[in-house]
Amino acid sequence: MKQSALLACLLVTLTIAPAGAEDVNAIVESCADCHGENGVSQWTDVPTIAGVDAFVGSEALYIYRDSERPCASSAYRQGDTDRPEATMCKLVSNFSDDTIDTIAEHFAGLPFVAAKQDFDEQLAAAGKRIHDNKCSRCHSDGGSNPDDEAGILAGQWTGYLRTTFAEYASGEREQLGKMKKVMDSLSDDDTEALINYYASQQ
Repeated sequence: MKQSALLACLLVTLTIAPAGAEDVNAIVESCADCHGENGVSQWTDVPTIAGVDAFVGSEALYIYRDSERPCASSAYRQGDTDRPEATMCKLVSNFSDDTIDTIAEHFAGLPFVAAKQDFDEQLAAAGKRIHDNKCSRCHSDGGSNPDDEAGILAGQWTGYLRTTFAEYASGEREQLGKMKKVMDSLSDDDTEALINYYASQQ
């Protein structure tokens, strides 16, 4: 099973027609097949999208629609799991701006639920120090505040975070100037410490 490439990922069923206003409810309901009920993922490589700020969610979908972010194939996790693997770029390619904004607003209104997962306490402590020193300006409250419009890191799944950090480090995923400077300063050990810190917030 391949890892999902999503930070604000919104996998939906391939069988849905190109999205118009009348399709949004069906699209939202189908998101559970990859992101779990109400956008709360149960799989380490799939991010929880519930509670993610609407601006962050919509921007991610616009980027996928324009094929400007890695679009790895991902299997469906529930429902008809025999369906072919899907990619975000393919699934959102025909979505209108209004459809994207409505989907993002829907999930922004749902509560984020932190993943229950293992973490290393010593690494988490080191990660907190790194976060406070390098990341807290844009990711306040330990990376848990959706009002930052910078995504929710605290309580997010480690598999998804590792994929995302790797995409940033390789240059596959575009970064703003400030973030690139920070990411370039992180060692592999720093990254692993940060991931354990975010995982510790349950």
